[in-house]
Amino acid sequence: MLDKELSFLLISLVLLLSFSLLLGHLFTMIKLPRVIGEISAGLLLGPSFFGYFSPFMQSSIFNGFVGQEKLLSVFYWFGLILLMFTAGFKIPNEINKKDFFKIWIIILGGLSLPFIFGFFASPLFKNEASPNLLAFSLVIAIASAITSIPVLTRIFMDLKMLGSRFAQIVLTSAAFQDIILWIILSVALVIQQGKSYELIDLYDVLYVIGGTVLFVCISLIFLPKILDLLKRTSILRSFNDELIGYTLLICLVIVSLAKLLQVNMVFGALVAGLVIGRLQGLKSEQIKENITNISSWFFVPIYFAMVGLQMDLPSSFDGNLIIMFFLFTSIVKILSVALFIKITKETWLNALDFGMTMNARGGPGIVLASVVFAAEIIDEKLFVALVLTSILTSLISGIWLLWRRDVIIRNNYFT
Repeated sequence: MLDKELSFLLISLVLLLSFSLLLGHLFTMIKLPRVIGEISAGLLLGPSFFGYFSPFMQSSIFNGFVGQEKLLSVFYWFGLILLMFTAGFKIPNEINKKDFFKIWIIILGGLSLPFIFGFFASPLFKNEASPNLLAFSLVIAIASAITSIPVLTRIFMDLKMLGSRFAQIVLTSAAFQDIILWIILSVALVIQQGKSYELIDLYDVLYVIGGTVLFVCISLIFLPKILDLLKRTSILRSFNDELIGYTLLICLVIVSLAKLLQVNMVFGALVAGLVIGRLQGLKSEQIKENITNISSWFFVPIYFAMVGLQMDLPSSFDGNLIIMFFLFTSIVKILSVALFIKITKETWLNALDFGMTMNARGGPGIVLASVVFAAEIIDEKLFVALVLTSILTSLISGIWLLWRRDVIIRNNYFT
């Protein structure tokens, strides 16, 4: 019996990985983000396509035995942790002093109006789930303000802009902005877990905020010092293959610490990536590159394919909801960043460069959607709307930067 269950599990993983790699490659060939192809793989294998035409066969493969869904979710969550862990590698460690003011202006623009709009406009978005109303408002506010570091990094790499001042300003701004938003998400999740629709346990909220602050302090202040001491030991003089294992162990330790302090473990994985990202040296860079490759070509494609697998477009596609959420949140985000950056005496088109770029929600937007959907804060229709908005905003940002690249070069945004 165990052999049969293992066969079903392996077949489902083979299908998820092979389809996501193939479609990811095809989408890359036509100059579209790989993540869209990986999600499309899940849509093809899930109830949106395969299950629509052959529900019995689709269910037999992906729900062939009791507990298969839970076993697949292990790969889903591990892929999610590694996605955020490797995203932390890409967050700049240093801020150019001459760009400090511009970065904080972009952070304020990216957070203030989009967050406020999302919070107070949340009743406009239909939601058949029964969440805590405050938790739901916070989630919509976060979804309106979030920016994708991994997608922007990939776009900048493809356009050969990663070493530019413009890219460093945007990525640093997005990093600080998203750290704040992940902390707020931790609060929203603990409010939702209270299972009270009107009353909020203030002690629980203060506990998670205090735990998050303590977690960040321990992770970003003390752990790097401990790792610097370990560099002198025989462990960190090991071969690269061994160091990959130790680095992943550090990631799991930090994520476990986050869980212990009731901090959202997705945020914990991002902080773990920040800790490892601060390690310097040729060997450290090789380890980060190896872990990124393992994640990008195995665990992360399975994660994004499973995001698509969860979507049932024939029954969950609400065109009005998708258009309304996409248009309203995009307009507010783009204009907010552009208006704030105008303070630094940029032209309107230059200001729109920052606004259009910061509107890319990509991976983090999809991660947010999957986390709050699992927490039953949003229903399936809103989950689809958040995922499709993340994809569309990333596409539009990439097209805008492709069009404006030469102008950005002439505007001296290159170091």
